[in-house]
Amino acid sequence: MDISPDKQNIDKVFSNTQYYIDFYQREYKWTKEPVKRLLDDIFYKFNEVYQQNSSLPPDEQVIDSKYPWYYLNTYVTNTIDGRVYVVDGQQRLTTLTLILLNLHHRAAAYDSELSDWVKNKIFGQSGYKKTFWMRHEAHLATLEALFKEKIDDAPIDSGLTADNMVKNYKEIKSWLDQNIKEKHQLETFIFYFLRRLVLINLSVEQTDVPMVFEVINDRGVRLKPYEILKGKLLGQIDKIILDKKQYNQLWEDKTRAINKLSDDETDRFFRFYLKARFSQSRSDAKRYDGDYHRLMFSTEFQQNLKLDHNPQGVMDFLDEDFTYYADLYVKLSTHLKKDEVGGFAFNRLNDIDGVLLLGLSACKINDEKEEEKIKKIALETDRLFSLLQLQSVYESNNFQEALHRIAATIRNADNDEIIRCAFDKELKDALKDKTTSDESMIYSLFKTTGDNLNTRFKRYFFARVEGFLAEQFDVKMRHTYEDLVTKTGAKNGFHIEHILSRNEESQKHFEDEDTFLVERNRLGGILLLKGKDNISSSNEIYQQKLKTYSGTLLWNETLREDFYKSNLDVERFKKEHKLDGLKAINEFDAKALEERHILLFKIAKMIWA
Repeated sequence: MDISPDKQNIDKVFSNTQYYIDFYQREYKWTKEPVKRLLDDIFYKFNEVYQQNSSLPPDEQVIDSKYPWYYLNTYVTNTIDGRVYVVDGQQRLTTLTLILLNLHHRAAAYDSELSDWVKNKIFGQSGYKKTFWMRHEAHLATLEALFKEKIDDAPIDSGLTADNMVKNYKEIKSWLDQNIKEKHQLETFIFYFLRRLVLINLSVEQTDVPMVFEVINDRGVRLKPYEILKGKLLGQIDKIILDKKQYNQLWEDKTRAINKLSDDETDRFFRFYLKARFSQSRSDAKRYDGDYHRLMFSTEFQQNLKLDHNPQGVMDFLDEDFTYYADLYVKLSTHLKKDEVGGFAFNRLNDIDGVLLLGLSACKINDEKEEEKIKKIALETDRLFSLLQLQSVYESNNFQEALHRIAATIRNADNDEIIRCAFDKELKDALKDKTTSDESMIYSLFKTTGDNLNTRFKRYFFARVEGFLAEQFDVKMRHTYEDLVTKTGAKNGFHIEHILSRNEESQKHFEDEDTFLVERNRLGGILLLKGKDNISSSNEIYQQKLKTYSGTLLWNETLREDFYKSNLDVERFKKEHKLDGLKAINEFDAKALEERHILLFKIAKMIWA
């Protein structure tokens, strides 16, 4: 491998070379902080000398004799088929171009003879046409708008690079407005900027540039693993094929869609993908939490992905696994964020993202049963989570380990039955030390449930009960699941209401205070009330509470006589499901609380078991 270093000032860097942005480069991601830092560093050196020599004319001799050169770092290029590609240094070179754009505008405003000189550092003649030296192919319209000082009209829809170029140009303009006040200072600074700022160009004469790129970016400020992975993958493909099949565009389209979910989401996607497709357990999956891009090229993975020194394997991966599972990941994530009802919404309300792992595992490439599988998985995940909670056997680490075992079991599952069986096995294993029954929900385990649950899940439980009743009676829910579970404000939030207040009338129904405190916290002894209703009923006697429950939630109103005189088909529902406990309760004592708890058990079985 040959590397040729070349010391260059800005005048030479941007003289007659078009710099193409190679595929190993991330988008232009510098924000105002590194831009401001660069300007501060450059101007600090310049201003130190300018204050001593401000009486001297701005020309080459003064600059070369009085101003020391300032080292701006190294940039790496690789020439392939006559094109010069930037392997490393795009962030700095792009920022320097933005500075040049503003210096050109300032020189033109002062009618300075240096204006054309600066303009020629931004773009010039290459063959028969004019071109920007920094050849951001997808963002030339943005550069053109900035060159014409149409800042507010500069398009940013071509991606993050365009957006950051416009933002940083504004930052540069603002900074130079404050630091360059007159023509003499501007012209001196232009000479300094073009002649005394120095970069070292390392020209790499080899085709395995991804290796160089990875080494460079494993030092100092590292790139994200997915950004290095891009170089290691696309760098293996012949440039002609790469352009013809538009693999770089494929990568940009997919990662842009993923990163719209949240910043740098692509690393999270690859980790979920690798865990879903290749791990056998949670402990096995943990190794992907680090530099997964290295593991993908390890000897072990050559049996699966075949990516190391294998251009055809890379193209197969991009065409198949990457294309399909990136789209599926976006779909799953979008369901988790946006669905209002159903398994995905229920998962979101409990902060469960296991469907990302399980969906990527269960679906084959271009799976015809994709939609039914992912909906089934979302519902089954909610079912497992809820049944574990309601029977006091939920433990966070055990639940996560169960999801990883399920992922290994349902990988490329042929049908829904495999998915249900995998979840049932985990539920049965979790219950085996508590019961010998094959039932998925046992009253002896549910009997004391209430105080053991966190407040959010209690709200979720009653939201599901409310949704179930609304569905059975064919009426619209009075409040959304989202509001019932997540709104906690004093005025509009929903809170846990104890049906039995801590007063003498309530305690007389129980043998002692300790028993009373335990019983009133069971699910049969609580419900959901909106903020102001909850506050107003805090220490009321039960008969007063019944009045408060009017017009609140369906489940609350089942305690009241008038609920059974409404237009709702309560008797049909009660008879069909053998719900003897569904009745008005005029005196809420220990027996009533137990009946209420049993009624919730039966409803919960209909929802989840």
